[in-house]
Amino acid sequence: MARSRFLPDRGLTARMTLVMFLLGALFVLLVGGLMALVGSSGYGALVPVVGLIGIGVAVYQWWSSDTVAMRAMRAREVTPQQAPELHGMIDRLCAMADMPKPRVGIADSAIPNAFATGRSPDRAVVCVTTGILNTLTTEELEGVLAHELSHVAHRDVLVMTVASSAGIVAGMLTQGAQYGAFLGGGRRDNNNSPLPIWLVVLLVSMVVYAVSFVLLKLLSRYRELSADRAGAYLTMKPQALASALQKITGEMNTIPTKDLRASQAMNAFFIAPAIKGVALRTLTSTHPSLEQRLEQLAEIQADLSRRTT
Repeated sequence: MARSRFLPDRGLTARMTLVMFLLGALFVLLVGGLMALVGSSGYGALVPVVGLIGIGVAVYQWWSSDTVAMRAMRAREVTPQQAPELHGMIDRLCAMADMPKPRVGIADSAIPNAFATGRSPDRAVVCVTTGILNTLTTEELEGVLAHELSHVAHRDVLVMTVASSAGIVAGMLTQGAQYGAFLGGGRRDNNNSPLPIWLVVLLVSMVVYAVSFVLLKLLSRYRELSADRAGAYLTMKPQALASALQKITGEMNTIPTKDLRASQAMNAFFIAPAIKGVALRTLTSTHPSLEQRLEQLAEIQADLSRRTT
């Protein structure tokens, strides 16, 4: 976790470490399992290629996470002259948090949202949409920006980006195996296995993908609660962030479904998912429910009130 004045979260650090360890172990097991399965066949030489692809995906995601995210949202970096109020808010929050100022971006989108990405605090970018600029008050927007800056300080965006590599590689193997393209259709190994090799690869890859999917979703939900908590304590205005979340979620219901679908690939990085409705209690949701977030912010407000008294 980067040093800053944001509220430290040992729970988040422990979860990020555990997820990275488990996904790394899964990737090693995937490659090792494939070597055991196809080592005696004519396709054994392809297994190291799978490992190299996985490492390459992780390195690429680490190196270019900010560029990819900005391109996905068709966002542009803005200067203090182009967006003086937005830069001013981020300047104040970075001074309060004692952290490097990230680059600032704006995406021309009616969807009210914001996200942070980047491989390090020095290479980070905080981006907001024109929709959120037109929806929130200054205090509410400040709460959202504090939330996003805490992601940068905690480095959880980087962990989420790199950790998704195991799932991506497993997904690639799953797609290849589904069409029988990876290991030559219905061939069996030399041990006369009752199942074709491609089917075994498909099953193993699907298990790895499913486990990585669940782990990332659990981490994603926790990191959002952690960012809400850290941002609220930094600004000392949890009610402003609560109001912002309610406005964003309510405004989401007015956005055409087609536009929401176009942005759903970024849901794990948004402050609120680009979907209609607020009931997000399923295992696949990237964010905790709105009710859970508001309840936590109300508890923080009560805690701040007690401290003031």
